[in-house]
Amino acid sequence: MPAESTSRPAGFASGTRKPLISANWKMNLNHFEAIQQVQKLSYLVTDDDLEHVEVSIHPPFTDIRSVQTVLESDQIAMALGAQNCHYESSGAFTGEIAPGMLAKLHVGYVIVGHSERRTLFGETDDVVRAKVLAVHAAGMTPIICVGETLEEREAGRTEDRVGSQLGAALEGSSPGDIGGFVVAYEPIWAIGTGRVAGADDAQQVCAHLRGVVADVAGPAAAAQVRIQYGGSVKPDNAAELMARPDIDGALVGGASLDADTFAPIVNFRNRPG
Repeated sequence: MPAESTSRPAGFASGTRKPLISANWKMNLNHFEAIQQVQKLSYLVTDDDLEHVEVSIHPPFTDIRSVQTVLESDQIAMALGAQNCHYESSGAFTGEIAPGMLAKLHVGYVIVGHSERRTLFGETDDVVRAKVLAVHAAGMTPIICVGETLEEREAGRTEDRVGSQLGAALEGSSPGDIGGFVVAYEPIWAIGTGRVAGADDAQQVCAHLRGVVADVAGPAAAAQVRIQYGGSVKPDNAAELMARPDIDGALVGGASLDADTFAPIVNFRNRPG
């Protein structure tokens, strides 16, 4: 990663931030497969793991009710998440899902502004901000995604790009609310490519994002907000990434589709870092 002039803001202790490992299944797994994966994962992840790490599962919309039923009936201590939603509470928006509909299904986290939503579906910073506000207003927590392209990275514009995206997404939210949000740094060039930002590079960007939160909402919010890394996270690099002080979890794509692969990421504490 090209060197950029930044330093980690002082005073943002990470000890009180419980890591959040999120499984983004994207457009994969029907509801039968989803039930099987969640049940298998519940056998592979121990109660001790879940004392130290929070897990959220983000299935396709058609699977959400099935996953909710399994999580609640089997008393599996993992959060239910969604991959997207609309920013309006109701209306003539064919094919869209309102935040309140997700909240009724006990969804706790909603991914907002994923790079695939931005690049494939044209979501702008204004749309992302509207979704952040709508998700929070419905009583759920947004996972706000930011990331740069390979061209932006090579041009040394990583911090400008992700800082601009995050600043725009946080407009209109109060400092108290922002502290409870989740931010996910997902370099676009690393998603699904097998390439991953080095742990030190990822730490540098995540520290910069924490500084952006401090500028927008103050040091208390910056100390509280959790920042995930997403981009080809796998069992063999999870511990090294999680060991960095400003990385508070992972947004996991392909590796989350198989419980045998995802579980070792969740229990990264037991792996060399």
